Amino acid sequence: MNAFQPSRQPLQPIQQRRTTPRPKRHLRQRSHQVMALETTVKIGVNLAILTAAASALTQLLPYHWSQQGRLREVRTEVKLMEGRVSTLQAEFVRNFDPRQTQTITEQQGYRFAPNQRPIVLINQDGKEIEILNSLP
Repeated sequence: MNAFQPSRQPLQPIQQRRTTPRPKRHLRQRSHQVMALETTVKIGVNLAILTAAASALTQLLPYHWSQQGRLREVRTEVKLMEGRVSTLQAEFVRNFDPRQTQTITEQQGYRFAPNQRPIVLINQDGKEIEILNSLP
C-alpha cells in the first residue's frame, strides 16, 4: 500500500494554439444571417396570414350586416305576429265563452233583444260606421 506512485511529469508549458479570429467571426456572421433570414421569413408568413384574414373579414362583414338586417326584419314580423296571435287567442276565448254567446250573436247577426233598439251611425259619405244597441 505504501507503494511508490509514479511521479507526475513536470508540467510543460502549454503551447498556445494559433487561433484565427476569422472562423469565429465567419460563424457569427453566418449565425446572424441565418437569424435574419428566419426573422424575415416569419415576418413574411405573418404578413400573408394578416392579408388573408383581412381579405376574409372584408368579405364576411357585408354578409354579416345583411344577415343582421334580415334578423331585424324577422324580429319585427315576430312581434307583429305575436300581437295578432294574442288578439286571436282573446277572440277565440271570447267566442267559446258561454256567458257571451248572446252578445256575440247580436254583434255578428244584427239580432237584438226585443227590449233594445238598434242605433246606426252613418258617415257623411253614406257609409255605415257602427251599429249600437240601446235600451228604450
